[in-house]
Amino acid sequence: MNLPKTDSGNEKATRRSFLKTTTAAISTMAVVGLDIERFANAAGSDIIKVGMIGCGGRNAGAGVQALKADSGARLVAMCDIFMDRVKAKREEIKKQCPEQVTVDDDHCFVGLESYKRVIESSDLVLIANAAKFHPLHLLAAVEAGKHVFVEKPHGIDPAGLKMTAKACELAKEKKLSVLSGLHSRHHPGYIETVEKIREGAIGDIVTIEEKFLRSPYGIIPRNPALTELQWQLSTQYHFVWLSGDDVVQSLVHNIDRATWVLNGLTPTRCYGMGGRSSMVEQIYGNVFDHHAVIYEYQNGIKMFAFCRTTTGCYDEYSSIIHGTKGKASIMSCRIWGETNWRSQANGDPYQIEHNKLFAAIRSGNPINCGDYMVRSTMISVMGQISCYTGKEIRWDQINKSDFYYPPKPEECKDNMEPPVKPGPDGSYPVYIPGKTKLI
Repeated sequence: MNLPKTDSGNEKATRRSFLKTTTAAISTMAVVGLDIERFANAAGSDIIKVGMIGCGGRNAGAGVQALKADSGARLVAMCDIFMDRVKAKREEIKKQCPEQVTVDDDHCFVGLESYKRVIESSDLVLIANAAKFHPLHLLAAVEAGKHVFVEKPHGIDPAGLKMTAKACELAKEKKLSVLSGLHSRHHPGYIETVEKIREGAIGDIVTIEEKFLRSPYGIIPRNPALTELQWQLSTQYHFVWLSGDDVVQSLVHNIDRATWVLNGLTPTRCYGMGGRSSMVEQIYGNVFDHHAVIYEYQNGIKMFAFCRTTTGCYDEYSSIIHGTKGKASIMSCRIWGETNWRSQANGDPYQIEHNKLFAAIRSGNPINCGDYMVRSTMISVMGQISCYTGKEIRWDQINKSDFYYPPKPEECKDNMEPPVKPGPDGSYPVYIPGKTKLI
C-alpha cells in the first residue's frame, strides 16, 4: 500500500507555510467565532497588554495573531538582541494592526536581560527567541503572574525541560494560561484525522513515519561588524547551545503529532544517527545537517523519524501513520485502505491557537499545554542526544538527567564569550558520534 504521489506535494510545505493560509471561522472549532467583546470585563480591564520577547519572524507573526485575536489587545513592549530589529518589527506589525501597537521608544529594549523589562510591562508575554532561553523566560513570566505564549521547542536539554515543567505547574496554581507553539493540535483537519485514527479507521497502529526534509533555513551572511556572540545570536538556529539542533528545533512538530496520535505514549528507548555532510561553511554553525532516529515503544510500535537541512536533495514534510487496516496522512488530512476518507476542515492553526488563548484569558478559564509540550520536546531531546553520541538513549535515562548545554541560560550575559568558537579553517567543530559523551 504505497503513499500516492499526489500527497507528497501537499506535504512539502514547511511549518511556516501555515502563515500564508486563510484565517476562517470553522464550525468545528467554535472558539474561533467567539465574540471576544462579551468577555471584556471578565478578567478586569478591557485592555490586555502584550509584550514580545524576541523580534524575529516567528514572534512578529505571533504578535500580529495576538492582536487580531482580541480587539482589546495592545502591543506595549518589545525586546531583542538588536534595536534595529525591534523597531523594524514594530513598524511591520503596526502596518497590519495600526490601532493596537502602542510601543513607544522607551519600551523597546535590547540585550539578554531585557526580557525582564518586557515581562514587567505586560499582561501576556509572547516568547519566540533562541530556544535556550524559552524555559527561563517562561518561568520568569509565570512567577511574575503573566500569561504566556511560548514557541517550540520548550527546552533544548533535560535541565531546561525540567524548568519548563516547573513553570507550567506554577501556572496551574496561579490560574495563568500557558500556550504552546506546537500549533498542529489546533488545525481543524488534523484534529479530525487524529480522531478518525483513534476510532480505528486504520486498525491498530504498527509504525509511524515522520519526515522533515528541506534545505537549510535562516541562512544569513556574516556581518563583520558583529562580535562573535552577536553573530551567533543573530543566526541562532545554527548553534547547538542556542537552538538544540534540528530534531529539537523542527522535527519536534512531527514528534508531537505522533505523540498526540498515541495518546501521550512515550518511547522506551531510541537510537539515532546523524552528522554534517555538506553544510560545513561558517554560516551553518555547528549543527548537523542530517538526522535519523528510531523510537521503540513497549507495545511494539516503532517510529522512524528523519530530518535534514541540505541543499539539492529530495524534500518532504509529512506525518504518515501505518496501521493494520490502512494508512493515514495527518498533514494531508487523509486516510486510505479499508477506509477511504479525507477531512474538508481547514483553518489557520496559528491564528486559532491565539483565539483560544485570548478567549481563555477573558473567560478566566486558563489554557495550559504543559503536559504535552514537555513530553513531546523531551522525546525530541532524547533523539537528538542519541544522534550526537551514537548511543541508545532510554526514556527513564533522559528524564533522570540534569544535562544542559553550557552555559546555563541565567548565566548568559551581553559581554560573555560564546561557548563555541570557529576552528582554523573558519568552520565550527561538531559533535562526533561514538566519541561524544553528553549524559
